[in-house]
Amino acid sequence: MQQEKIGPTWLNSNFPKVIFITVAAATLLPVVTPPVALLLGIALAQTIGNPFAAITPRITHWLLQLSVVGLGFGMNVYSALKAGSEGFVFTIASITGTLLFGALLGKLLKIDRKTSHLISCGTAICGGSAIAAISPVIKAGEKQISVALGIIFLLNAAALFIFPVVGHMLNLSQQQFGLWSAIAIHDTSSVVGAANKYGEEALQIATTVKLSRALWIIPVAFITTLLFKNGAGKIKIPWFIAIFIAAMLLNTWVPVVQQVSPFLVKSAKTGLSLTLFLIGVNLTRQALQGIGWKPLLQGVLLWVMISTGALAAILCLG
Repeated sequence: MQQEKIGPTWLNSNFPKVIFITVAAATLLPVVTPPVALLLGIALAQTIGNPFAAITPRITHWLLQLSVVGLGFGMNVYSALKAGSEGFVFTIASITGTLLFGALLGKLLKIDRKTSHLISCGTAICGGSAIAAISPVIKAGEKQISVALGIIFLLNAAALFIFPVVGHMLNLSQQQFGLWSAIAIHDTSSVVGAANKYGEEALQIATTVKLSRALWIIPVAFITTLLFKNGAGKIKIPWFIAIFIAAMLLNTWVPVVQQVSPFLVKSAKTGLSLTLFLIGVNLTRQALQGIGWKPLLQGVLLWVMISTGALAAILCLG
Protein backbone atom coordinates (compact mmCIF):
# COMPACT_ATOMS: atom_id res chain seq x y z
CA MET A 1 0.00 0.00 0.00
CA GLN A 2 2.79 2.37 0.95
CA GLN A 3 4.78 1.49 -2.18
CA GLU A 4 1.78 2.25 -4.45
CA LYS A 5 1.43 5.68 -2.86
CA ILE A 6 5.12 6.61 -3.09
CA GLY A 7 5.64 5.45 -6.68
CA PRO A 8 3.31 7.86 -8.55
CA THR A 9 4.15 10.71 -6.17
CA TRP A 10 7.87 10.28 -6.84
CA LEU A 11 7.27 10.24 -10.59
CA ASN A 12 5.12 13.36 -10.52
CA SER A 13 7.49 15.40 -8.38
CA ASN A 14 10.92 14.27 -9.54
CA PHE A 15 10.57 13.19 -13.16
CA PRO A 16 10.97 16.76 -14.56
CA LYS A 17 14.03 17.25 -12.34
CA VAL A 18 15.62 14.01 -13.53
CA ILE A 19 15.03 14.95 -17.18
CA PHE A 20 16.38 18.46 -16.56
CA ILE A 21 19.59 17.22 -14.90
CA THR A 22 20.12 14.56 -17.58
CA VAL A 23 19.80 17.02 -20.47
CA ALA A 24 21.93 19.61 -18.65
CA ALA A 25 24.67 17.00 -18.21
CA ALA A 26 24.40 16.09 -21.90
CA THR A 27 25.22 19.70 -22.88
CA LEU A 28 28.67 19.18 -21.37
CA LEU A 29 29.50 16.60 -24.05
CA PRO A 30 31.73 17.83 -26.91
CA VAL A 31 29.15 16.79 -29.53
CA VAL A 32 26.60 19.30 -28.17
CA THR A 33 27.30 22.75 -29.63
CA PRO A 34 26.08 25.98 -27.95
CA PRO A 35 23.18 26.46 -30.44
CA VAL A 36 22.01 22.88 -29.85
CA ALA A 37 22.24 23.41 -26.08
CA LEU A 38 20.05 26.51 -26.40
CA LEU A 39 17.48 24.57 -28.45
CA LEU A 40 17.42 21.78 -25.86
CA GLY A 41 16.74 24.35 -23.15
CA ILE A 42 13.93 25.97 -25.11
CA ALA A 43 12.41 22.53 -25.84
CA LEU A 44 12.35 21.68 -22.13
CA ALA A 45 10.90 25.10 -21.29
CA GLN A 46 7.98 24.48 -23.65
CA THR A 47 7.30 20.93 -22.41
CA ILE A 48 8.16 20.17 -18.78
CA GLY A 49 9.08 23.74 -17.82
CA ASN A 50 11.95 24.66 -15.53
CA PRO A 51 11.81 22.72 -12.24
CA PHE A 52 14.69 24.79 -10.87
CA ALA A 53 13.38 28.21 -11.87
CA ALA A 54 14.27 29.71 -8.49
CA ILE A 55 18.02 29.08 -8.83
CA THR A 56 18.83 28.88 -12.55
CA PRO A 57 19.05 32.68 -13.12
CA ARG A 58 21.73 33.01 -10.44
CA ILE A 59 23.64 29.96 -11.72
CA THR A 60 23.42 31.30 -15.28
CA HIS A 61 24.79 34.67 -14.16
CA TRP A 62 27.87 33.21 -12.47
CA LEU A 63 28.48 30.49 -15.04
CA LEU A 64 28.49 33.00 -17.91
CA GLN A 65 31.00 35.21 -16.12
CA LEU A 66 33.29 32.27 -15.35
CA SER A 67 33.07 31.10 -18.99
CA VAL A 68 34.00 34.56 -20.29
CA VAL A 69 36.96 34.73 -17.90
CA GLY A 70 38.06 31.29 -19.13
CA LEU A 71 38.01 32.52 -22.73
CA GLY A 72 40.42 35.26 -21.69
CA PHE A 73 43.11 32.60 -21.21
CA GLY A 74 43.01 31.97 -24.95
CA MET A 75 43.61 35.58 -25.96
CA ASN A 76 46.61 37.81 -26.51
CA VAL A 77 46.73 41.35 -25.09
CA TYR A 78 48.11 42.91 -28.28
CA SER A 79 45.42 41.37 -30.48
CA ALA A 80 42.75 42.37 -27.97
CA LEU A 81 43.92 46.00 -27.91
CA LYS A 82 43.79 46.11 -31.69
CA ALA A 83 40.28 44.66 -31.78
CA GLY A 84 39.09 47.01 -29.03
CA SER A 85 40.43 50.10 -30.77
CA GLU A 86 38.80 49.11 -34.06
CA GLY A 87 35.43 48.72 -32.36
CA PHE A 88 35.61 51.94 -30.33
CA VAL A 89 33.98 54.27 -32.86
CA PHE A 90 31.30 51.68 -33.67
CA THR A 91 30.63 51.30 -29.96
CA ILE A 92 30.01 55.01 -29.31
CA ALA A 93 27.86 55.48 -32.43
CA SER A 94 25.78 52.34 -31.91
CA ILE A 95 25.13 52.89 -28.20
CA THR A 96 24.13 56.53 -28.69
CA GLY A 97 21.94 55.78 -31.71
CA THR A 98 20.21 52.83 -30.05
CA LEU A 99 19.39 54.71 -26.85
CA LEU A 100 17.98 57.71 -28.74
CA PHE A 101 15.96 55.56 -31.16
CA GLY A 102 14.74 53.43 -28.27
CA ALA A 103 13.50 56.48 -26.37
CA LEU A 104 11.67 57.67 -29.49
CA LEU A 105 10.05 54.27 -30.08
CA GLY A 106 9.02 54.07 -26.44
CA LYS A 107 7.13 57.37 -26.74
CA LEU A 108 5.56 56.53 -30.10
CA LEU A 109 4.36 53.12 -28.87
CA LYS A 110 3.36 54.55 -25.47
CA ILE A 111 5.41 51.97 -23.55
CA ASP A 112 6.10 52.34 -19.85
CA ARG A 113 9.18 54.57 -19.61
CA LYS A 114 11.21 52.28 -17.38
CA THR A 115 10.47 49.18 -19.46
CA SER A 116 11.38 51.06 -22.65
CA HIS A 117 14.66 52.27 -21.16
CA LEU A 118 15.63 48.80 -19.98
CA ILE A 119 14.99 47.33 -23.44
CA SER A 120 17.04 50.13 -25.03
CA CYS A 121 19.96 49.66 -22.62
CA GLY A 122 19.88 45.89 -23.05
CA THR A 123 20.00 46.28 -26.83
CA ALA A 124 22.62 49.03 -26.81
CA ILE A 125 25.17 47.60 -24.39
CA CYS A 126 25.19 43.99 -23.23
CA GLY A 127 21.76 42.47 -22.84
CA GLY A 128 20.81 41.01 -19.48
CA SER A 129 23.90 42.41 -17.75
CA ALA A 130 22.93 45.96 -18.70
CA ILE A 131 19.34 45.42 -17.57
CA ALA A 132 20.57 44.03 -14.23
CA ALA A 133 22.84 47.06 -13.79
CA ILE A 134 20.34 49.74 -14.84
CA SER A 135 17.20 48.39 -13.16
CA PRO A 136 18.17 49.39 -9.58
CA VAL A 137 19.22 52.83 -10.83
CA ILE A 138 15.72 53.56 -12.15
CA LYS A 139 14.06 51.49 -9.39
CA ALA A 140 12.34 49.24 -11.91
CA GLY A 141 9.69 46.78 -10.79
CA GLU A 142 9.81 43.02 -11.18
CA LYS A 143 7.33 43.08 -14.09
CA GLN A 144 9.33 45.74 -15.95
CA ILE A 145 12.56 43.79 -15.51
CA SER A 146 11.03 40.46 -16.55
CA VAL A 147 9.52 41.94 -19.73
CA ALA A 148 12.84 43.49 -20.76
CA LEU A 149 14.79 40.31 -19.98
CA GLY A 150 12.26 38.14 -21.82
CA ILE A 151 12.60 40.20 -25.00
CA ILE A 152 16.39 40.29 -24.84
CA PHE A 153 16.71 36.54 -24.27
CA LEU A 154 14.20 35.76 -27.03
CA LEU A 155 16.10 37.86 -29.58
CA ASN A 156 19.41 36.43 -28.32
CA ALA A 157 18.17 32.96 -29.12
CA ALA A 158 17.25 34.03 -32.66
CA ALA A 159 20.60 35.79 -33.17
CA LEU A 160 22.59 32.71 -32.28
CA PHE A 161 21.20 30.97 -35.37
CA ILE A 162 20.62 33.90 -37.76
CA PHE A 163 23.96 35.69 -37.54
CA PRO A 164 26.32 32.85 -38.63
CA VAL A 165 24.02 32.11 -41.59
CA VAL A 166 23.97 35.75 -42.71
CA GLY A 167 27.72 36.02 -42.15
CA HIS A 168 28.41 33.11 -44.48
CA MET A 169 25.89 34.34 -47.05
CA LEU A 170 27.66 37.72 -47.22
CA ASN A 171 31.08 36.08 -47.02
CA LEU A 172 32.08 38.20 -44.04
CA SER A 173 35.66 37.87 -42.86
CA GLN A 174 36.43 36.64 -39.35
CA GLN A 175 37.19 40.22 -38.30
CA GLN A 176 34.00 41.62 -39.83
CA PHE A 177 31.78 38.97 -38.27
CA GLY A 178 33.42 39.30 -34.85
CA LEU A 179 32.87 43.06 -34.86
CA TRP A 180 29.31 42.81 -36.20
CA SER A 181 28.19 40.19 -33.68
CA ALA A 182 29.71 42.12 -30.77
CA ILE A 183 27.78 45.25 -31.74
CA ALA A 184 24.47 43.78 -32.88
CA ILE A 185 23.84 40.78 -30.60
CA HIS A 186 22.55 41.75 -27.19
CA ASP A 187 23.96 39.35 -24.62
CA THR A 188 27.56 38.19 -24.19
CA SER A 189 26.49 34.54 -24.16
CA SER A 190 24.98 34.66 -27.65
CA VAL A 191 27.81 36.84 -28.96
CA VAL A 192 30.35 34.26 -27.87
CA GLY A 193 28.17 31.38 -29.08
CA ALA A 194 27.66 32.84 -32.57
CA ALA A 195 31.27 33.95 -32.97
CA ASN A 196 32.60 30.61 -31.74
CA LYS A 197 30.50 28.92 -34.43
CA TYR A 198 31.96 31.25 -37.06
CA GLY A 199 35.64 30.87 -36.20
CA GLU A 200 38.41 31.28 -33.62
CA GLU A 201 39.49 34.75 -34.80
CA ALA A 202 35.89 35.95 -34.83
CA LEU A 203 35.49 34.64 -31.28
CA GLN A 204 38.48 36.59 -29.97
CA ILE A 205 37.43 39.85 -31.65
CA ALA A 206 33.78 39.49 -30.63
CA THR A 207 34.56 38.74 -26.99
CA THR A 208 37.00 41.63 -26.64
CA VAL A 209 34.76 44.21 -28.31
CA LYS A 210 31.67 43.02 -26.43
CA LEU A 211 33.37 43.28 -23.05
CA SER A 212 34.70 46.73 -23.88
CA ARG A 213 31.08 47.70 -24.65
CA ALA A 214 30.03 46.35 -21.27
CA LEU A 215 32.14 49.03 -19.58
CA TRP A 216 29.72 51.59 -21.01
CA ILE A 217 27.24 50.41 -18.40
CA ILE A 218 28.90 52.84 -15.99
CA PRO A 219 28.49 56.14 -17.95
CA VAL A 220 25.04 55.09 -19.19
CA ALA A 221 24.00 54.37 -15.60
CA PHE A 222 25.12 57.83 -14.49
CA ILE A 223 23.22 59.46 -17.36
CA THR A 224 20.19 57.36 -16.45
CA THR A 225 20.40 58.64 -12.88
CA LEU A 226 20.12 62.20 -14.18
CA LEU A 227 17.27 61.38 -16.57
CA PHE A 228 15.20 59.54 -13.97
CA LYS A 229 16.37 61.69 -11.06
CA ASN A 230 17.05 58.69 -8.84
CA GLY A 231 20.23 59.75 -7.08
CA ALA A 232 20.06 56.89 -4.59
CA GLY A 233 20.23 54.18 -7.24
CA LYS A 234 23.05 51.66 -6.97
CA ILE A 235 25.20 50.88 -10.02
CA LYS A 236 26.41 47.30 -10.46
CA ILE A 237 29.87 47.37 -12.06
CA PRO A 238 30.75 44.27 -14.13
CA TRP A 239 33.77 43.20 -12.05
CA PHE A 240 34.43 40.05 -14.08
CA ILE A 241 35.76 42.16 -16.96
CA ALA A 242 38.82 43.01 -14.82
CA ILE A 243 39.43 39.29 -14.23
CA PHE A 244 39.04 38.65 -17.97
CA ILE A 245 41.76 41.26 -18.64
CA ALA A 246 43.98 39.66 -15.99
CA ALA A 247 43.52 36.29 -17.71
CA MET A 248 44.67 37.81 -21.03
CA LEU A 249 47.71 39.37 -19.35
CA LEU A 250 48.68 36.05 -17.76
CA ASN A 251 48.23 34.17 -21.03
CA THR A 252 50.39 36.72 -22.88
CA TRP A 253 53.34 36.93 -20.51
CA VAL A 254 53.36 33.91 -18.16
CA PRO A 255 54.64 30.69 -19.83
CA VAL A 256 53.21 28.41 -17.12
CA VAL A 257 49.73 29.78 -17.73
CA GLN A 258 50.15 29.30 -21.47
CA GLN A 259 50.62 25.57 -20.91
CA VAL A 260 47.24 25.17 -19.19
CA SER A 261 45.39 27.76 -21.30
CA PRO A 262 44.02 25.25 -23.86
CA PHE A 263 42.35 23.27 -21.06
CA LEU A 264 40.87 26.45 -19.52
CA VAL A 265 39.53 27.66 -22.87
CA LYS A 266 38.00 24.26 -23.62
CA SER A 267 36.34 24.24 -20.19
CA ALA A 268 35.03 27.76 -20.80
CA LYS A 269 33.42 26.73 -24.09
CA THR A 270 31.82 23.76 -22.37
CA GLY A 271 30.53 26.10 -19.68
CA LEU A 272 29.08 28.32 -22.39
CA SER A 273 26.98 25.44 -23.74
CA LEU A 274 25.54 24.82 -20.28
CA THR A 275 24.94 28.57 -19.88
CA LEU A 276 22.92 28.75 -23.09
CA PHE A 277 20.93 25.68 -22.04
CA LEU A 278 20.03 27.43 -18.78
CA ILE A 279 19.04 30.58 -20.68
CA GLY A 280 16.83 28.45 -22.92
CA VAL A 281 14.95 26.79 -20.06
CA ASN A 282 13.97 30.21 -18.74
CA LEU A 283 12.11 31.00 -21.98
CA THR A 284 8.94 29.30 -20.74
CA ARG A 285 5.51 29.90 -22.25
CA GLN A 286 4.54 31.95 -19.21
CA ALA A 287 7.60 34.18 -19.62
CA LEU A 288 6.90 34.73 -23.32
CA GLN A 289 3.18 35.37 -22.82
CA GLY A 290 3.90 38.10 -20.27
CA ILE A 291 5.98 40.22 -22.64
CA GLY A 292 3.30 42.15 -24.54
CA TRP A 293 3.39 43.08 -28.22
CA LYS A 294 4.41 46.74 -27.89
CA PRO A 295 7.63 46.13 -25.90
CA LEU A 296 8.41 43.20 -28.20
CA LEU A 297 7.93 45.42 -31.27
CA GLN A 298 10.27 48.00 -29.76
CA GLY A 299 12.89 45.32 -29.09
CA VAL A 300 12.65 43.90 -32.61
CA LEU A 301 12.81 47.32 -34.30
CA LEU A 302 15.82 48.33 -32.19
CA TRP A 303 17.55 45.07 -33.00
CA VAL A 304 16.91 45.40 -36.74
CA MET A 305 18.18 49.00 -36.64
CA ILE A 306 21.44 48.22 -34.86
CA SER A 307 22.02 45.01 -36.85
CA THR A 308 21.52 46.51 -40.31
CA GLY A 309 23.22 49.78 -39.43
CA ALA A 310 26.32 48.11 -38.01
CA LEU A 311 26.51 45.64 -40.90
CA ALA A 312 26.23 48.40 -43.50
CA ALA A 313 28.96 50.42 -41.79
CA ILE A 314 31.29 47.40 -41.54
CA LEU A 315 30.76 46.48 -45.21
CA CYS A 316 31.33 50.08 -46.35
CA LEU A 317 34.60 50.29 -44.45
CA GLY A 318 35.71 47.00 -45.97
